[in-house]
Amino acid sequence: MTVVSRDPARPFTLVPSRVLRRRRVRRGVDGWLVGAALLLALIGAVLVWSATRQRLSDEGRDPQGYLYRHLANIGIGLTLAVLAARVDVRRLRIIGPVLYGASLLALLAVFAFGRTINGAHAWLALPGGMQLQPAEFMKLGLIVGMATLFAERAAKRHSERPTTLDVLIAIVLITVPLLLIMLQPDLGSAMVLAAAGFGVLIAADVPARWTLGLIVLGALGTFLAIKSGVLADYQLARFRVFAHPGEDPRGASYNVMQAHIAIANGGLFGRGLFHGPQTRGAFVPEQQTDFIYSVAGEEFGLLGAGLIIALFAVLCWRGMHIAANAGRAGRLIAAGVVCWFAFQAFQNIGMNLGLTPVTGLPLPFVSYGGSSMFAQSLAVGLLLAVARYSTTQRPVV
Repeated sequence: MTVVSRDPARPFTLVPSRVLRRRRVRRGVDGWLVGAALLLALIGAVLVWSATRQRLSDEGRDPQGYLYRHLANIGIGLTLAVLAARVDVRRLRIIGPVLYGASLLALLAVFAFGRTINGAHAWLALPGGMQLQPAEFMKLGLIVGMATLFAERAAKRHSERPTTLDVLIAIVLITVPLLLIMLQPDLGSAMVLAAAGFGVLIAADVPARWTLGLIVLGALGTFLAIKSGVLADYQLARFRVFAHPGEDPRGASYNVMQAHIAIANGGLFGRGLFHGPQTRGAFVPEQQTDFIYSVAGEEFGLLGAGLIIALFAVLCWRGMHIAANAGRAGRLIAAGVVCWFAFQAFQNIGMNLGLTPVTGLPLPFVSYGGSSMFAQSLAVGLLLAVARYSTTQRPVV
C-alpha cells in the first residue's frame, strides 16, 4: 500500500506506508533524551566499579562483581524502556489506575513481608536473591495515576481547569503512599514522591491557593514527623549535622566529611580512574549508592562531575520539550518525571556537597541499584511513548 507523502518538498510523492511508519517511529525517539540517560548509566557503571573493586578484592571476592550486576541492571532497564516506549498512551485510562494500584499493593506488602536494610523496612525479597524497593515504582505510579485522573476528568467536563474535587482526589492519591513510605521510614523517597506529585499539580494548572496550602501543609507535616518520633534517630541526627556542620565527626557527619575530602582531592581534572585515595581506601561508606558523586569528584575532578550535572540538565530539558508538545495527560506525565529526576539528582548531589541533608537517595541512573534503575528506565520509556504519540498523532493525551 502506498500513500501520498506529507513532505512539503515532495507533496505528491507516493511513499510505501511501511516507510512512513518507520519515519514516525524515528521521529518519536528523542536521541538527546536516550543519549543522556544511557551515558549517565554507563558513567555510573565505571564509578560503581571504581568504588567497589578494591574493597571486593580485599575481601577475596570478584573485583568486578558490582560492575557486572550494574551492567545487568542497565540491560534490564533498556528492555523495560523499550517496552514502555511502545505503550499506546491513549490507553492511560487503564494503565494509570493499574500502575498506581499495583505500586500501592507492593508498598503494603512491605509491612507484611518486607526486609529492613540500612534502617528502612522498605524492601521485598524476590527469588534468586534479588530485592525490590516498591517506593521506587510508586514514584512512576503516582505520576501516571495523577495524570490519568486530571486528563479523564477534564475530558468529561470539556474543561482543563481542575476543580476543587479534582485537587482533593489528587491530594488523597499523594497522601496515602506518602504516609506508607514515611512509616518505613524512608524520608528520601517520601521527599521525591512529594516533589513529583507537586510537579504534576503545577503542570495541571491547579489554583495557587492550593499549591501554597500544600507547601504549608508539607512543612507542618515535616515538623510533626520530627516531633512525633516517626523518623528514626539516625535520620534526626542527619538533620542536626546539616544544621551544624562538623558536629559528631566520627558519627553522623562521618559520611559527609569523607565525601567532602574525596571531592576536594579531585581538583579540576581529578586523580584519574582507580587512583582516588578516598575511593581506593573505602573511606566513604555507601559510595556505590548514596555517595557515588564523590567518586566522580575525586577521580574525574570538577570537569567530570560537572559533566554529570550537564547530562541531567539535558535530560530535564528534553523532558520539558516533550511536555510542551504533548496533550494534557502526556504533559502531566512528562512534567512529573522531570520533577522526579531533577529533585532526586539535586538532593543526591547536594548531600555530597553539603548543600542538603543526607537522606539516602541514589543518584538517578548513576548509583548502583536495580529498583531505581528499572523504575527510571520505565519513566524514560514512557516519555518516549508520549513523544512518539505527539509526533504521529494529534496530541490529545
